[in-house]
Parts: sequence; structure tokens; C-alpha cells
Amino acid sequence: MSIRKTFATSKRVLSQLSHDRRTLALIFIVPPVLLSILKYVFQGEPRFFGTIAPMLLGIFPMIMMFLITSIVTLRERSSGTLDRLMTMPISKTDFIFGYAIAFCLLGFVQALISGGVMLGLLHVAVLGGTIPTMVVAVLAAFLGTSLGLFTSAFAKSEFQAVQFLPAFIFPQLLVCGLFVARAEMAKPLQLFADLMPLTYSVDAMKQVTINLSWTSILTRDLIVVACFAIVALILGSATIRRQE
Repeated sequence: MSIRKTFATSKRVLSQLSHDRRTLALIFIVPPVLLSILKYVFQGEPRFFGTIAPMLLGIFPMIMMFLITSIVTLRERSSGTLDRLMTMPISKTDFIFGYAIAFCLLGFVQALISGGVMLGLLHVAVLGGTIPTMVVAVLAAFLGTSLGLFTSAFAKSEFQAVQFLPAFIFPQLLVCGLFVARAEMAKPLQLFADLMPLTYSVDAMKQVTINLSWTSILTRDLIVVACFAIVALILGSATIRRQE
């Protein structure tokens, strides 16, 4: 792995995305707008909004980065850009980590914007503080990026890449504890939730919301999310084939 080639790949990806205003709007503008709309949806129940909003901050970065990463990476594959890159002296690790760094930087900015809107403009109280909130949001974005890089290998068109969202993300969304506490679900759903990464992202944000200090459960949740993301990156690199 070459650090120089990895960062060169990241720079190329960021340069391309900087000219794609619709993608940037989807990453940076849509999540805080959705949070703002939700505040007024629950205008008569501010306590409920204060409970659900931090959990959404653990979900939106993952969903947005999953969608953007899978589509952009698929576009590279289908346009032949990936094949041309693979004929150059660049390793699969350089490529996959270069993409991961680029999209994680975008996810970091997204987390800062969404977190700033939630904590500042919408006045949502988070007992754990700003830094743990940002850490969870950034790791959620990292997870979405990794899963997007991995699943893009199984799609042949952008439409198919979008189809992975309801097929792969929505089931996790239903059982992650956002709507109903996992302990109140049927046992098979509890077991399914325990195996899914989004569960731990949401649970980590819950820990930040209700605890004044950093807890061991929060550490466990973040480690699980990071491990899922790293494994997805490794599997994603295995799907890249160098042109013979």
C-alpha cells in the first residue's frame, strides 16, 4: 500500500465530486433539512423529538454515504474508469482506501453540519456532549461508505445500486430500536438486530444522549461499528479485479 497513491486517489474522487452539485446537496443539505422538518412534525411533542433526533443522526450519515458511495463507485466500474486505473501501478488497497478516505471526509463534514443544526439551531439536548455525538456520526458515515463500496460490486446499474437501499438498509432501520425497543420485539427480530451494524450505530447515539460520561457500552458499540466497516472495506477490495 502506498500512502501517496492512496491520497492521490482520494484527491481525484473529491475533485470529481466537487463539480457534482446535486450530490453535494444530497450529502450536506438533505440531512439537516430532514431533521428540521421532523422538528415541526413533532412540534407538539418536543420531548419525543429530542429523543429521536440524536438517533437519526446515527442513521442519516450511514444511509446518505451508502447511497452516494455505491452509485459513484458503480459509475467508475461501468464507465471503465476502474479498469483503466487497474492497469496502472496502483494496488487494490490503494484504490479502496483512497475512496474510503474521500467519502469519509465528506461524511465528516456532513456530520459537522447535521450535528451543528441539531445541537445549535434545533436545540436538541445531548447529555454526552458535542464530541461524542460527532464521533458516532462520523463512524456511521464511515460504515455507510464501507458498505456502499462493498455492495456496488453486486450492481450492474445505478438503479440496481439504489435497490440495495430498501433491500439491505431498510430492514436494519426497522429493527435497530428507532421505532420500538429491541427488547419488545419478537425473538427472531432481536437476533437479527444483534447481527446488524445499524443497531450499534443507533445504540451508540442513545448512549451519548442519556449519559453524561463516556460509557463502556458506547465503546463497545463504536468498536462493533468500526469492525463492520473495516470488514466491509476488506470485502470490497476483494471484489476489485485487475485487468489482465
